Parts: sequence; C-alpha cells; structure tokens
Amino acid sequence: MITLTAELWLWSGGRWHFITVPAEEADEIRAHSLLNRGGFGSVKVEAKINGVSWRTSVFPQKSGGYLLPVKKEVRCRAAIVAGDAVTVELELL
Repeated sequence: MITLTAELWLWSGGRWHFITVPAEEADEIRAHSLLNRGGFGSVKVEAKINGVSWRTSVFPQKSGGYLLPVKKEVRCRAAIVAGDAVTVELELL
C-alpha cells in the first residue's frame, strides 16, 4: 500500500483532474510495473480518497513520478476540488 498527500490539480486543457505521485514515492509502482505494465506504461491500481475507492491506472511521467486521474464522480463523492491537499491510498493490482 502506498499512501501520500498531494494536491489535486486541473490539467491546463480543461476538465481532467490529477494527483501527482512524486518520483521518490513511486519506487514500488516502478518495480511492480516491470511485470504488470499496461498501455503507455500504465499500472492498474485501486485508489482510495476520503473513504471513496475506485479502480483506475496510474501513468508514468518523464520525471519518474506517476499521474493518478481522478474522475468527476470520485471528486464529488469525496468532496474534493482542484487545489485541495488530498491523502490517497494506492493498492497495486
């Protein structure tokens, strides 16, 4: 289980919201991805914010971190908006 706190941010192009998993907290994801990598190097996870769980994938960044997309349904149920500091639990699938 990976737990981190990071800012929820809005992609400059519009409606996509993400949380960045910093490189220094992504070692476990990178190691797991060697055997379980999807398209674009994505890794399947179960994420949990404020008691709201969902399955998605994290996507690698050139910086060494990963991007966690947070869809509208999750943001509404978890009562979070862009700019909030959010604690996320990630379980690698």
